[in-house]
Amino acid sequence: MIPFVYFGSSQFSVFILDELEKLGFLPTLIVSTPDKPQGRKLVMTPTPVTLWARTRKIPTFTPESLNSAAINHIKDIGADIFIVASYGKILPKELINLPKYKTINVHPSLLPKYRGPSPLQSMILADDKETGTSIMIIDEKMDHGPLLGQATLTIYDWPPLLELKRQMAVLSVQVLAEVLPQWIAGTLTPKEQDHSQATYTKKITKEDGRIDLKEDPYYNFRKIQAYSGWPSAFFFTERHNKKIRVKITSARFEKDKLIIDKVIPEGKGEIPFRDL
Repeated sequence: MIPFVYFGSSQFSVFILDELEKLGFLPTLIVSTPDKPQGRKLVMTPTPVTLWARTRKIPTFTPESLNSAAINHIKDIGADIFIVASYGKILPKELINLPKYKTINVHPSLLPKYRGPSPLQSMILADDKETGTSIMIIDEKMDHGPLLGQATLTIYDWPPLLELKRQMAVLSVQVLAEVLPQWIAGTLTPKEQDHSQATYTKKITKEDGRIDLKEDPYYNFRKIQAYSGWPSAFFFTERHNKKIRVKITSARFEKDKLIIDKVIPEGKGEIPFRDL
């Protein structure tokens, strides 16, 4: 593998790095987003990718913005290709065109479907079980560039989001390992996306996780799986004449019924749902 710079921030990005590491591919530099305050005490916390890089002593760079100074810093690394997976920032034109073999993006959907920031959550909510992953060359538009390769994945039972991310990362790196040598050798011609078939996803908010237990149980189950981890599916209930928020941390869908296993009532630890 030629020297490459890796752009990523999320847990999906970490799963991609895990799979690349298994193949013996480690980036020369990892670019991630800056530390953010988390938790009730708002402790400044690095991204999962930054933490991953630190344990392996891989140089990291977490610029607030990809301005000319940041671009020059990345340029000085001298990498021949950039790989992006769930980075969280839009890369400017002068950055994506820097490397000899362009900037490659790993996107966990069958593009042009589910462009944007939340493809996995969106496919769960849509119950779109014939899905997959795409490796594409980044251009100036969102998830718009030509494709180097794709692979399909059929989902039979929706797992929690974290597990789906893991499955998609394994598949994505399999495709990446297949297409990159061909791309670098000049034997692979990128394929333009059918832009007329494009669909788009939105940025998720905390309020998206709210469910009404009286609504369609299968849709509620999919919301629980799609929003597991963050923002977490939740509902409100009355306890001691007080309205409290309850997070759902574990659920199943069996015999056309939603079965909630574990929850976290507001201000308390995780308990079995039956004890609520």
